[in-house]
Amino acid sequence: MPTANPGPVVHDAEYYILFDQHGDAWAAEDGELDVRLAELEATHGQKPNIVHVMWDDMAFGDAGIPALNKVRGFDTPNCNRMAAEGALYTRYYTEPACTPSRAAVLTGRYAVRSGMYNVAFPIEAAGLAGEEVTMAEVLSDAGYSTAFYGKWHLGDIEESYPHNQGFDETLFTPYNQVLSLWNQVGEGANAVQGVMRDMLPEDPYEVDKTFGASDWIMSMEGTKGGETLEWKSSSIEDYNAIDPECQKRVLEFIDRNAESNTPFYAAYWPNMTAFIPNPKKSTVARSLLGDGFTSVVDSFLGTLMDRLTELGIAENTVVVAHADNGPMVHEPPPGLGMAETVFRGGKSDYWEGGIRVAAFAWWPGMIEPGTVVGDMIHEVDLYTTFARLAGATENVPTDRVVDGIDQTALLLKGDTNGRRDYNFVYTGNILAASTKGRFKRVWVGEHPGLPGAAFYDLYNDPREVNPALVPYLHTGSSFTQMRARHELWKQKYPDRATKRGAPFTGIANARQATKDLSSPPVDLDTLPFDPMEYINFELPWDGLDAD
Repeated sequence: MPTANPGPVVHDAEYYILFDQHGDAWAAEDGELDVRLAELEATHGQKPNIVHVMWDDMAFGDAGIPALNKVRGFDTPNCNRMAAEGALYTRYYTEPACTPSRAAVLTGRYAVRSGMYNVAFPIEAAGLAGEEVTMAEVLSDAGYSTAFYGKWHLGDIEESYPHNQGFDETLFTPYNQVLSLWNQVGEGANAVQGVMRDMLPEDPYEVDKTFGASDWIMSMEGTKGGETLEWKSSSIEDYNAIDPECQKRVLEFIDRNAESNTPFYAAYWPNMTAFIPNPKKSTVARSLLGDGFTSVVDSFLGTLMDRLTELGIAENTVVVAHADNGPMVHEPPPGLGMAETVFRGGKSDYWEGGIRVAAFAWWPGMIEPGTVVGDMIHEVDLYTTFARLAGATENVPTDRVVDGIDQTALLLKGDTNGRRDYNFVYTGNILAASTKGRFKRVWVGEHPGLPGAAFYDLYNDPREVNPALVPYLHTGSSFTQMRARHELWKQKYPDRATKRGAPFTGIANARQATKDLSSPPVDLDTLPFDPMEYINFELPWDGLDAD
């Protein structure tokens, strides 16, 4: 039994199985890491800066590996540089889709716990609850300056805006890239059909004039405790202006804080590409992914590393960059160019291809150059790891499960120093699969009685195409117990219901069309029901095929 204490932060039950075996060794290692971090702070006079870059929908192997650059038809020189000068992670897990992934990384919790397991589309009338404690709030309370720029995609209710979730300054999109099609260009090309009603002939058979989104906000900006403003319009030109403006602001934010010697946390989550192609191609692949990633994301990573070096703060700044989930290989827009590359599956899947992504870390002087990490790490681990680096662990809430594990040892010491060997994979609010070390068990489609052929060895079958039963039955009971611990712990710490409400309130320069979005388009006195009833209603997914 360990003599060390696991601490007040509540983790998933599976963590304590590992702590029981390794707690004392981890405590001794933490003491060594504390000395190293204290020496860093003494050298620079402050805690380390943190920059987090997260982009959309990329398979593991699409960036950072020169040989696979040739396979995919686009080069990623700056991701390759991050890998050469820092670390490349081969088993970096995320949630399987955009909104859940963003909620998970910000709260350190599987998205099902915060009720953020559905991908948001206009008009969602829901969002990240104010009761959640975000990474920005944890770091703000430790004296960090915080900023968010890019694709937020965590709701359209007022409490979900990023500057109401701990960020000092923000420019963000509440939804995803589909809005790049919701304009006259997209309608004219039949990329969307029926959005721009003023372009269409009158349908004599249309009875309900309120069905479907008729207005929305594409981008917003705000400051903590200050105003929320609509930013520009919903045109394709203004959509294409978002990433350049976000990059400009994040660099200015870094410059200001470097000059004032204030530790900072900057999150830049680029939109990366529009779904309307640019006629000018820049890669051999000629794909939306290749052209968008190289011109927006990879190029910015190079600019970022150079700027941090020029400012003299690179050795006191950790940069973590990764995709938010696997590639959009199911029903993609034409020319997207996303592919499975290495692992089976993609966005929305519980297969490795949906949740195992390209990921890198760069920290000169702290991360050994050319590190290749085979340990398992999950995006939720950034929450507790960043808190540790910032000396802010005491700000992590202790009244709920925090799935994130402190992976400072893995970050600073590299391969074989991880503290996670498990993952619970949810698609929506359904537990679809569990992973333990090299083994994976798929729960979807299981029935009482004899287990089906739902077991995989991820070393010998990394694409999960040869399920087997008999060779892996020795793991069956252990997987069952692992799930039982997880489910029983959830009874003690229940998942939060999705937070819902009127969309787009509290906007200082709201157009009349925006104000109309927050009010039902009907006379409430004539309705025999309250519209908030169906806004708050959870659809009954039980009994549907979850595969």
